[in-house]
Amino acid sequence: MISKKMQDAINFQINAEIYSSYLYLSMSAFAVNANLKGFAHWLKVQSGEETKHAMKLYDYLLDRGGKVELAPLKQPPVHFQNMLDIFEQTYEHEKKVTGLINKLYETALKENDYPAQVLLQWFINEQVEEEASAREILEKLQLLGEKATGSLLYLDKELKKREG
Repeated sequence: MISKKMQDAINFQINAEIYSSYLYLSMSAFAVNANLKGFAHWLKVQSGEETKHAMKLYDYLLDRGGKVELAPLKQPPVHFQNMLDIFEQTYEHEKKVTGLINKLYETALKENDYPAQVLLQWFINEQVEEEASAREILEKLQLLGEKATGSLLYLDKELKKREG
């Protein structure tokens, strides 16, 4: 059986992961409207990954005899300046999620919850990948600058190749 403190912490993280999915879906819609379907595709795939993360925690909590308590989601932003703005926000958001995962791991340590510690190792490794991916795209956009339309379209084409 899982402790109440750990249960509450995991429920909080489920909400954060679902919000992340919602945020990336909002960003994807903006990219579609900007006719940048490669960026839209990348962001939509990212949204799906965040949903999978939430479900991994959801299933884990139920497997441990815990109670899932879904909380309301705050509305994600719907207005963005451009793809650079989106990926600045994406990178900052992923760093925030990393902090949340680290805090969740600290709770597992304090609660002596060894199964949660094992599960959260996967999330810690995943966040390294998530941050690196967002940072790579952000740095490419920063290199391009706002006037490099041809390069932006090439990057858009490359992002469309992401599997999901």
